[in-house]
Amino acid sequence: MTTLLLAVIGGIALLLVLILYFKIPAFISLLIASIAAALMAGMDYAQIMVTVQNGMGSTLGFVATVVGLGAMFGAILEHSGGANAIANFMVGKMGTKKAPLAMTITGFLVAIPVFFDVAFIILVPVIYALQRQTRQSLMLYALPLLAGLVITHSFIPPTPGPVAVADILSIDLGSVILVGFLIGLPTALAAGLWFAKRTAGRIFIEAPKEGLVESSGISLPPATIIFGLIAVPIVLILFNTGLKSGLIHFGSPSLAGFFQLIGHPFSALIIANLMAWYFLGIRRGMTKEKLFSITTKSMAPAGTIILLTGAGGVFKQVLVDTGAGELLARSMADAGISIVLFAFLAAALIRVLQGSATVAMITAAGLVAPLLQADIYSSLQLAIIVIVIASGATIFSHVNDSGFWLVGQYLGLSEKQTFRSWTMLTTILGLTGFVLAGLFWILL
Repeated sequence: MTTLLLAVIGGIALLLVLILYFKIPAFISLLIASIAAALMAGMDYAQIMVTVQNGMGSTLGFVATVVGLGAMFGAILEHSGGANAIANFMVGKMGTKKAPLAMTITGFLVAIPVFFDVAFIILVPVIYALQRQTRQSLMLYALPLLAGLVITHSFIPPTPGPVAVADILSIDLGSVILVGFLIGLPTALAAGLWFAKRTAGRIFIEAPKEGLVESSGISLPPATIIFGLIAVPIVLILFNTGLKSGLIHFGSPSLAGFFQLIGHPFSALIIANLMAWYFLGIRRGMTKEKLFSITTKSMAPAGTIILLTGAGGVFKQVLVDTGAGELLARSMADAGISIVLFAFLAAALIRVLQGSATVAMITAAGLVAPLLQADIYSSLQLAIIVIVIASGATIFSHVNDSGFWLVGQYLGLSEKQTFRSWTMLTTILGLTGFVLAGLFWILL
């Protein structure tokens, strides 16, 4: 018993040392830590590599496809000016007085198909323009935008983090999307708007007089098309979830089977990609060669996330095959620790120590996966656990997180100001998400 617990602790400690001290990429670090944990747990030498292969293979079969298709879809939206189209539409409809709310919703929607850092850089000129127009602090518009981006990036598939956690925990993606929206949107609105207004009164920042070009010169696509394209895969996946759960019924089995086919995340994202290829590319004069180049380049960042997720699956498989996960579950039960609290604290601790939200989510999912029993928890409860892990992995972004420096650089903040704004925002978002998820857990 002691040996297995020490193997878990030793594996996590080694992971942190490899990442923080030796600066070894997280993918390799996770594989080394997994193998080391297996050795410490006394696993047979020949079995270790079988476990590594099984853990990697079982995880990547789903995640690689979803993340890859999602990355290509987001890249087309990015290069077409779709993010700016949404921002301009929201601000135009709500006016400058409600611009903070408009930016929160914009960030929330744009981060569904587009990676966080890319989406932020694309939309920075919009908040610059708002600051110059209203002469209010840049914080009033930047923090709501960041709140929307952060929450969607962490809570709602097909962004990589929740997709990876959902797969490691064997949870239906539609349930995660539903719960992610129900918890994520009020979290972004409540925490983002409240904190932005409070911070803008204490930290006055002007948009830089020189810097990013505010317009790329391309004509923006209609916002309605962008909204529709983003909605297509989400609606199809949710519809499929309704069919599988029995909430939606069809008299014809063949018709039900057809909608289950197109509602699978693979099919839904393929359809979304083809629609984006046509409506944002071919129809607007973009060449096939240009579209091919855009989607091919989108695979570079996606590849890193895919491999990292696979390594997280290896870590989970080691815990399962050695029995360490089952032992950890019994120890938690004996100590009276809720799985919800454990999931949050595990993700939060790893996030604070090594900085990457994705690594924190994947590692925490590996720890939590062996503790779950399908006959105890409903699909909605399992989805809540995904959001709890995401909340823990969101808190306290600081100097070991690239997002800390990205935000500080583009907003022209000192390190102290970045701590008082960005770091506090991520902490409030994480805690608010955890509290709301806990309430949902109690109600269910």
